[in-house]
Amino acid sequence: MNQEPRINDHFKDSIETKRRAQNKLIEPIKIAGNLMVNTLLNEGKILTCGNGGSAADAQHFSAELLNRFEKERPGLPAIALTTDSSTLTAIANDYSYEEVFSKQIRAIGNSNDLLLAISTSGSSGNIVNAVKAAHERDMPVIGLTGMSGGTMAEIFNQTDIEIRAPSERTARIQEVHLLVIHCLCDFIDTKLFGEIEA
Repeated sequence: MNQEPRINDHFKDSIETKRRAQNKLIEPIKIAGNLMVNTLLNEGKILTCGNGGSAADAQHFSAELLNRFEKERPGLPAIALTTDSSTLTAIANDYSYEEVFSKQIRAIGNSNDLLLAISTSGSSGNIVNAVKAAHERDMPVIGLTGMSGGTMAEIFNQTDIEIRAPSERTARIQEVHLLVIHCLCDFIDTKLFGEIEA
């Protein structure tokens, strides 16, 4: 079987999804970027979480802030709640997997912090619980979702920002999420540090 047409279709579908995203997501990305900048200026930190590929995205974002994105600048406070296997397995074993992020947020989240919650469906139970825990701590939430926005879209409050990838396919949603993450990193760097030499 010739796989070239199928591969080509992936490229075309990805490009079209990003075109739709470009038309819909510039404004929410700008609002989210400003919220992240204000959080960092007010000595808050950004907590991130997700499952599977979204966990990788959460860690990717955290690494870009803590280390650097494209330009030299001081590290910025971000914590991926997906990385501590002892904590994750302890909570999952003693309570449930649904609580692996929410218990961490209740322990270390403060009202001057922000949660970046990532779920392609918007309905992952542990991410929904993370959003609820952030609300309990008076933390704003930026949600990266897809499909219909799922349960997350139903529980976001007025201080939250949803950035919903315009697709029903997990791969396309994750591709848009990665682009959004890079846009946010660039927005933060430019707002906080201006045009820094690479």
